[in-house]
Amino acid sequence: MFNLFILLLERVGLIILIAYILMNINHFKTMMNERDKRHSQWQLIIIFGCFSILSNFTGVQILGDQVVNGAVYKHLAPDASLANTRVLTIGVSGLIGGPFVAIAVAIISGLYRVYIGGADAYIYLISSIVIALVSGYFGHKAIRARRYPTILKGALIGGTTEIIQMLCILIFSNNTEHAWTLVKLIALPMISINSIGTAIFLSIILSTIKKEEETRAIQTHDVLQLANQTLPYFRSGLNEQSAKKAAEIILNLMQVSAVAITNRKDILTHVGVASDHHVAQKAIITNLSKEAIQSGTLKEAYSSEDIGCNHPGCPLQAAIVVPLRIKDKVVGTLKLYFTNVNDVTYADKQLATGLADIFSSQLELGEAETQSALVRDAEIKSLQAQVNPHFFFNAINTISAMVRIDSEKARTLLLQLSQFFRSNLQGARNNLISLEKELQQVKAYLSLEQARYPDRFEVEFIIDRNCYNALVPPFAIQILIENAVKHAFKNRKSNNYIQVIAKQTDKGLNISVHDNGQGIPADKLNIIGTTTVNSESGTGSALENLNRRLDGLFGNTANLHFQSNHAGTIVSYTIPYHLTEEANL
Repeated sequence: MFNLFILLLERVGLIILIAYILMNINHFKTMMNERDKRHSQWQLIIIFGCFSILSNFTGVQILGDQVVNGAVYKHLAPDASLANTRVLTIGVSGLIGGPFVAIAVAIISGLYRVYIGGADAYIYLISSIVIALVSGYFGHKAIRARRYPTILKGALIGGTTEIIQMLCILIFSNNTEHAWTLVKLIALPMISINSIGTAIFLSIILSTIKKEEETRAIQTHDVLQLANQTLPYFRSGLNEQSAKKAAEIILNLMQVSAVAITNRKDILTHVGVASDHHVAQKAIITNLSKEAIQSGTLKEAYSSEDIGCNHPGCPLQAAIVVPLRIKDKVVGTLKLYFTNVNDVTYADKQLATGLADIFSSQLELGEAETQSALVRDAEIKSLQAQVNPHFFFNAINTISAMVRIDSEKARTLLLQLSQFFRSNLQGARNNLISLEKELQQVKAYLSLEQARYPDRFEVEFIIDRNCYNALVPPFAIQILIENAVKHAFKNRKSNNYIQVIAKQTDKGLNISVHDNGQGIPADKLNIIGTTTVNSESGTGSALENLNRRLDGLFGNTANLHFQSNHAGTIVSYTIPYHLTEEANL
C-alpha cells in the first residue's frame, strides 16, 4: 500500500509540475481570470482533457493484490485494474471551470479509460461523470462568487471524489470479491493522493493569483504616485521644461535606465543613460519613436538595432515607446529605455500604457484650459471643466486605501477617475453631448462616491431607449445627482434612493431626478436655482449655474422645476429633443 502511495505521488508530481508551468504563462493566467466565459472553458476542456489522458497513460497497474509499476499503458489485461490520477484531473477541472468543463473532461477521461480496458472498465465512465457533477457543483458556486475554493475545501472535495470512485467500484462491479480486494488495496493511497494533489493544485493557482494581485496593487500605487507628482507639469503643456521635470520623476520612481519625452519632431528631454547623444532640442534619432508616432501604437525593441539609434556604442538595448495624444491625435511619445533586455517586464509595458493615458489626459486638460480662456463663453465653460479639488483628493485617497484591500477594485476606480476627467474635458469643449456620455460621467462619479461610502445610497436609471443619442448639456444630470448625494440624505446612512428618469414627451426631452431625502427647506425652495444659497458642503451655486446654462441654450422654458416635501425631492427640466449627428445618419 505504501509502495502504491509513493508511485501515485510521482504521477501527481508530473501533473503539478505542468500546472506550475501553465500558471506562469500569461495566456493561461488570462484564461483563468475569464473562466466563466465559454471560449475559456473550451480551452480548459482541451488542457484538462490532455491531463486526463496523461493520467490514464501513466497509471499504476494492479493485478489481483499486486502492484505492477509499468511505464505507459495503452491496453490492460481483462483482469487488470489501473490506479491513476484521473479523478484528480476531473475534480480540479470542475473546481476551476465548473460543470460544463468537468463533464466534458469526465467523458474524455472515462471513454479513454474504457478504451484501455481491464476489469469492469465501464465503471470508470460512470464514476467520472458522477465526480464531475460533484466537483462541477462546487466549481459553479465558486465561479458565481468570483473566487476559487480554499485549499482546505479543495482537499476535502478531492478526498470525497475519490471516495465516490471507490463506492462506484463496489456498487457496479461484476465481481464483488475482486472489487473489495481492489478497494482495500488502493482506497487509502488514492484518497490521500487525490486530496493532497487537489490541495497542491489549488495552492499553486491561489498563490499565483495573490502574487498577481500584489503586482497590480504595486502598479496602481506607482501610477497614482507618478500621476500625482507629474500632474502640474503635464497640465502646463508638452514643452522642454515640463517634460524634463516629469521625466526625472518617472526615472526616480521606476526601474528603468532612461526616460525620454518627445513631441512629433524633437526630443524634449532625455534623462538617464545615453543622455550624451540623446539630447534635448535635437531631432528624433530613433526609428522606433518615428514608427510609434506614425502608427499611434505602442512599440517595443529588444536590441540596439531595433531601437534604431545610429550612435556608435549606444548602451540602450531595449525600449518601450508609447504615443501621447491630445484629442486622439498623436503629439509625442513617452519612452522608457533599458540597458539590459531582461529588465523589460510585462508590468513595465502595462505601466507605460497607463501612464501615457493619464499624461495624455493631463495634456488634453491643459490645452482645454488654454482654449477655454479664448472663447466667448469662457465663464460657463470654465465652470463645466472645473474639478472640485476636494473631490479629486478624496478620490485619490479612496483609491490609495483600496489598493491595500482590493487591488482589482482600485484599478477599476482608477479607470472611473480617468473617465470622470475625460468627461470634464469634453464638457469644456462642447455645449452639448449625448445623454449616453453624460450617463457615463454620472456612473464614473457614482462609482467613486460609492467607494467612499459603501451601501450609503442606491441609484436607479430609467432611460427610454430612444433617448441615449439625445443631446443634453454636459453635467446636466451629474449636478442634480451630486446635489442629492450631498444634501438630500444628511446624517442618514441607509434607505437612501435616487432615481434618474429620461423620456421623450410632446414638449421634448424630459429629465428628472427623484430622491427620498429630507426635502428642501421652505426658505430655500423659492430661491434655489435662481441665486446662490448658503451651503455647508459646497459653493451653493451649482444649481444656479445649471439653470443659467439651460436658459442660455434653450430659453427660460428649460429652467429647473422643483417639487419637494418631507418625503423627498423631484428636480426636472425639459429641453428640445435633438439627436447626435451619428444617430441622424
